[in-house]
Amino acid sequence: MKNLLLSTLFGLLLTPCLRAQSTTPRSEGFKITGQIQGVKDTTCVLAHYFGSGQYIPKDTARVDATGNLVFEGKNHLPEGLYLAVTPKNGYIEFLMTADQDFSFKTDTANLIKNMKVSGSKDNELFYTYQQGLGSFYDEAKALEAEKKAHTDAASVALVSQKMNALQKKAQVYRDQFFTENKGTFAVKLIKASAEPDVPPAPKLANGRPDSVWVFNYFKGHFWDDYDFADERFVRTPILQRKIDRYLKELTVQTPDSLIKSADYMVGKAQAGKNKEVLSYIVWYTTSQYEQPKVMGTDGLFVHMFEKYYATGIMPVTDSSTIKNIGERVKTLKPLLVGKTLPAPAVSDTLRRPIAFQNIKSDYTVVYFYDPHCGHCRESAPKLKKFVDTYKGKGIEVVAIAIDQTPEEWKKFIREFKLGNAINGYDFASRTDFRRQFDVWTTPTVYVLDKNKKILARKLPVEQIEDFVLFHKRQQASQKPAVAPANAKASAKK
Repeated sequence: MKNLLLSTLFGLLLTPCLRAQSTTPRSEGFKITGQIQGVKDTTCVLAHYFGSGQYIPKDTARVDATGNLVFEGKNHLPEGLYLAVTPKNGYIEFLMTADQDFSFKTDTANLIKNMKVSGSKDNELFYTYQQGLGSFYDEAKALEAEKKAHTDAASVALVSQKMNALQKKAQVYRDQFFTENKGTFAVKLIKASAEPDVPPAPKLANGRPDSVWVFNYFKGHFWDDYDFADERFVRTPILQRKIDRYLKELTVQTPDSLIKSADYMVGKAQAGKNKEVLSYIVWYTTSQYEQPKVMGTDGLFVHMFEKYYATGIMPVTDSSTIKNIGERVKTLKPLLVGKTLPAPAVSDTLRRPIAFQNIKSDYTVVYFYDPHCGHCRESAPKLKKFVDTYKGKGIEVVAIAIDQTPEEWKKFIREFKLGNAINGYDFASRTDFRRQFDVWTTPTVYVLDKNKKILARKLPVEQIEDFVLFHKRQQASQKPAVAPANAKASAKK
């Protein structure tokens, strides 16, 4: 079997997250009777989505020799998008709402075209809509084949004319379907999964469309057809996908911009007054930015905890969860990009304290390591090359051993010839490097500016040079150009 997400024609986005609705819902329990031609003598699992990539099993059914199966239980299932999954044939998606007593019949030769549902209004609508779009898709494929077979200008023009007419026909079908079935969850979810229609953009002075206006309109209307009051979206892929798109693609990856977007989504959920939707948005957003893919954006993680977890807006019954997240935030907050790195209390090989703030350099690289760590030993030659290349050129490297004995530390320095670095060690064992500097893995690298403010953290050693050079170019490009002396003289006249 294949996913029933139909790749729709003409850029219409369809997500297979539709719900069943019936005029005669069961008072309790559920029963789904089905027949799948092409599947036999196996076990099928009924599960629902939780977000985009997780599935929660709810029931199993044995498929007999003729493809018949029955899912049945005494209690109502939580409403959402469900999957009937077989070990070898993939899965079929169904909708679960108040009506949880329906039947279906299909064939693996073409699951969508052959699907027939009875007893479930929204499932009927779901497949009717897909079958309708499928017929348009087949027509479009035939026109594409015709276009390839006849390449003369007249034939190409005729095919283009037919394609335009087909597109309009498909749009009329879509609009009519929405109008006739307004208020059904089927229509609600199709519209929620679609992207905003952007009107023609105003023109710039050069006559070109204003692309910034287009982006701002798209982002501003991204959530227009999404119902934050409906918790059923949590058990579909739609909510997670929209959060990912909004935060990771439509928002500049800086803490301030991300915080604004996250607060907007949470505000919409609060207005919708559904605790499950609110909890999911807060939890998922927080989880994505504890260890973010874009460096420096973990400021959103800190913000989410302080604004929603610590204040009780995010309902969490397990106090240990709040405590654990709080401890993590306590560690991260003083170490965010833009903060001044607390001065490590370490000394050099002669046991002289290293006055961290007195290190004069445009950039300071702090390299926390363990002399016995395999990754540290692997990266040490690369670090040595960087140290030797940029020593005396405005870049200093402070290499700090967080574990092992002073003898092992000094042995590491000699072995990898790191004499040009500023080598530090906490002889008094006063520092918990893991909690004070977030060194849970080694090596851990920080890059600081001349004022010891954090520019980057958790960089791989091999990326230090590229990052520093990029930052230098960026800084140089932001400096105002200095006017020539004769220009200044002319301005005085």
